[in-house]
Amino acid sequence: MPIPLEYRQSLYRANKPIGFVYFIETGVGSLVNTMANGEASEVGTIGNEGMVGLPFVLGDKTAPTSVYVQVPGAGLRMKATLFQKELARSASMQTVMLRYAHALFNQVAQSAACNQFHTLEQRCCRWLLMTHDRMQSNEFLLTQEFLAMMLGVQRTGVSAAAGALQRAGLIRYKRGNVTMIDRRGLQQRSCECYGVSKKEFDRLLGDRSLRKVSSGRHIRAVVNRSSSRIGSASHG
Repeated sequence: MPIPLEYRQSLYRANKPIGFVYFIETGVGSLVNTMANGEASEVGTIGNEGMVGLPFVLGDKTAPTSVYVQVPGAGLRMKATLFQKELARSASMQTVMLRYAHALFNQVAQSAACNQFHTLEQRCCRWLLMTHDRMQSNEFLLTQEFLAMMLGVQRTGVSAAAGALQRAGLIRYKRGNVTMIDRRGLQQRSCECYGVSKKEFDRLLGDRSLRKVSSGRHIRAVVNRSSSRIGSASHG
């Protein structure tokens, strides 16, 4: 069964052993890089298209980044060591995970270029669209704190950008809650980066329904099988 993923919940911390991997079904995880002075910036997002714990796919057990729950939801969890064993048993699962790693790398690279060349409002539209893609509702929690970290600006900048989109009738934003009103309008005001990243994810992983069939059911079966093994071991 999916477990709840709470707002600001830590899924793994920088330079610490990764104990579990997560497959988010609803909600969004935030890949965060923290500087020596404590300031933090989001460098990527993770939703139902991928997984949290990618270092294990690439043969590592730690990462210099952290992952927190940005938008609460639910997901599947399994021990990282068990995931690594299951991954070694399945060539098809390895292929899906490596394609996802490529897609996430492309997302991070696109975000770096986006931050350099596009306006705050364009970038805000992009992140709202990406968050909406991972949700099953037109309403979701997205606090000013996280939105500011996503965009690399102060909260006053977030207020100005969100206010402009609200006055244009594209969203409703109140006390950290976003309601999507005009998705097409947001796409028109967004930069090219949203479309570029989405196209790459679709090219590498297929459409949303295909991803759920090819990886979601397999992952659920793996998690359930692993849970059964843990239960049997505890009663043995």
